[in-house]
Amino acid sequence: MKLNTAVKQPQEFTHEGARAAKIDPEKQLRRSVMACMLWEDSFYESGEDVAARIASLIPQCRPEFVAACAYHARTDMKLRHVPLLLVREMARLPKHKALVARLLADVIQRPDEITEFLAIYWKDKRQPLSAQVKKGIAAAFRKFDEYALAKYNRDGGVKLRDALFLSHAKPIDAGEERYTKTERKQAEQYDLNPGERLFKRLVDGELKTPDTWEVALSAGEDKKAVFERLMAEKKLGALALLRNLRNMHEAGVAKELVSIYAKGLNIERVLPFRFITAARIVPQWEDILEPLMMTCLGAQEKLPGRTALLVDVSGSMDYRLSGKGETTRMDAAMGLGVLVREVCEQAEIITFSNQVVQIAPRRGFALRDAMKNSQQHSGTYLAQAVAAVNAKFIGYDRIIVITDEQSHDGIAAPCGNGYVINVASNKNGVGYGAWNHIDGWSETAIDYIREFESTN
Repeated sequence: MKLNTAVKQPQEFTHEGARAAKIDPEKQLRRSVMACMLWEDSFYESGEDVAARIASLIPQCRPEFVAACAYHARTDMKLRHVPLLLVREMARLPKHKALVARLLADVIQRPDEITEFLAIYWKDKRQPLSAQVKKGIAAAFRKFDEYALAKYNRDGGVKLRDALFLSHAKPIDAGEERYTKTERKQAEQYDLNPGERLFKRLVDGELKTPDTWEVALSAGEDKKAVFERLMAEKKLGALALLRNLRNMHEAGVAKELVSIYAKGLNIERVLPFRFITAARIVPQWEDILEPLMMTCLGAQEKLPGRTALLVDVSGSMDYRLSGKGETTRMDAAMGLGVLVREVCEQAEIITFSNQVVQIAPRRGFALRDAMKNSQQHSGTYLAQAVAAVNAKFIGYDRIIVITDEQSHDGIAAPCGNGYVINVASNKNGVGYGAWNHIDGWSETAIDYIREFESTN
């Protein structure tokens, strides 16, 4: 019997049956991470399966690549939990663990991410922390002041004081400028520098209670009074406002008061889909939200020439990003669609599912409505859609497809520069080869397109 025969590699398929592109482990890791809400089920895959796939891919990737992936996911994509999983898996591997201390300190940007990381670290079993993990957690502790520590000092299975003891974190010396004269004087009473005094208050449970909407509402205070007071004192940030619009509306907070307050907020870092989700929850206040969103988009540098924008409105896109959240992948896609419309000199907007439908060149929430209501949300016929665009819009400079990539019929080649923005974490996709593949729903996708076209 002949043994020296060619080994056939199994063919991969999307969840709707199209032949998927074969990609290397690093590309596979990026597509699994950049739109991943960790352990949250998606339309096609369970959260546990996605997390297990991410863990299995890390040993196959270069340590520097995994570290960059975790950093990008946290800083640019604003994902909180999946970067922690990446660092935890790196801590298991001899070739990767040398990067853990610095990376962990970088991706931990809120105090509760320290305890969340430890929960992930001990998910399988309780075990000692590695030296690199201790160093990373200790460095992370030194980033936070009393307000931040108190705000996120929650009564979970793992507490901040536990993490402080385990990491042996030491504060920065007494000369650090962030400490006030009063704090230094108080610290001298205990022969401690201000940082040591802060850590002692954390251990003793004596941190000053922060004045936040979470604390006030959990204490049973009147919702209307809480939100009116926090706005009067300018203590409600942009994301907090958007997340609490329903609470404020139901509590009877005056719309005019919210409108005046919203105009003074810093919204530069708020992604468009946040406004779209908020407007879906409280449509009565769309007229407050739309000007904010358009202001947020107005400073963007324009993409020159003619752009064909193809937005996936198939049924799987209606699935929520998380079980407790309100945002769907459709929200993310439409937010990117609204953004692309604003940054392109000339844009032709098309939706696809079972059909291919061109949308009137509207803006803002009107464009959102036109995309969402353009057709029934059914299958994902992406090849058909690209072919239709190629036939109708001859001479476009670029085509941008926003999709979860679970095509029924594959994908056709673009006629100009082609970009597939993947807004899901499914294992397989089709947007490779002749296409530039981008993972995630951040506005950094547009930055990538600008950079690519300026250097090619």
